[in-house]
Amino acid sequence: MAKMNLLQAVNNALDIAMAANERVVCFGEDVGVFGGVFRATSHLQEKYGRARCFNTPLVEQGIIGFANGLASQGSVAVAEIQFADYIFPAFDQIVNEAAKFRYRSGNLFNVGGLTIRTPYGGGIAGGHYHSQSPEAYFAHTPGLKVVVPRNPHQAKGLLLASIRDANPVIFFEPKRIYRASVGEVPEEDYELPLGKAEVVREGSDITLLAWGAQMEYLELAAELADKEGISCELIDLRTILPWDVETVAASVKKTGRLLISHEAPITGGFAGEIATTIQEQCFLHLESPIARVAGLDVPYPLALEKEYIPDQWKIFEAIKSSVNF
Repeated sequence: MAKMNLLQAVNNALDIAMAANERVVCFGEDVGVFGGVFRATSHLQEKYGRARCFNTPLVEQGIIGFANGLASQGSVAVAEIQFADYIFPAFDQIVNEAAKFRYRSGNLFNVGGLTIRTPYGGGIAGGHYHSQSPEAYFAHTPGLKVVVPRNPHQAKGLLLASIRDANPVIFFEPKRIYRASVGEVPEEDYELPLGKAEVVREGSDITLLAWGAQMEYLELAAELADKEGISCELIDLRTILPWDVETVAASVKKTGRLLISHEAPITGGFAGEIATTIQEQCFLHLESPIARVAGLDVPYPLALEKEYIPDQWKIFEAIKSSVNF
């Protein structure tokens, strides 16, 4: 085991993937010598050469178009979009090309070797162009997988699984905790299953569900709830698409309550999809309405960032409301 922060875990996963398979290439804006704006790809170019780790022009649709071409020809392409906010120029290349490549060719061709890494979310005073959480846009697209880790151990195992998955994957990295989240990570090669949620903590009164950096606020809210005698079960969804309905439903049938939290705006957020599915499957087990604690329906604010973020205090108030319904 080694102590790593989330950035180091991502770098370690890329290093292992590139060492194990010479077809793995990583590229993006400033990814080469500079190591990316957050240094996630530091030292990979000097170790594996400029043909396997290199800079691209500042053209997101070009990055993903190029990645689609590489993946369709048998390369394992790991493309970085510098901030998730700037993934939108590549939206067509992702949802109309990468996601449909296998389907439209009748399984003759695919871009399953494509992984798109991108840092998402707020908490770094980045303002409205460097703080968004766009996971729900892509959850509407069959043919993609969408993955979000919460800590270094998860980041390494989930990224290695994503790179080796037979489908195109968007891997959202929570930049607020890039360096703040530190933990013990196995030094060896390992994978964590995609499409499988993790029950982080068992409880009996309410199920709390989130993904990525939002898990930290859930844990803090659960500690506040403990002091009120409320037992919280915590689940990290980990994979948005496909999401683990079975694990979440089993938990809600036990606790009778569900609270979902995400940083993205509440309207159209992925919590709505989860709430609808769990309501259908667990209706007779529910003791209170399913709660959503999410971002506001406004552009991500700079000066009022702390007011925008769904933190432990907002979650704790929602927990109490649900339990006392």
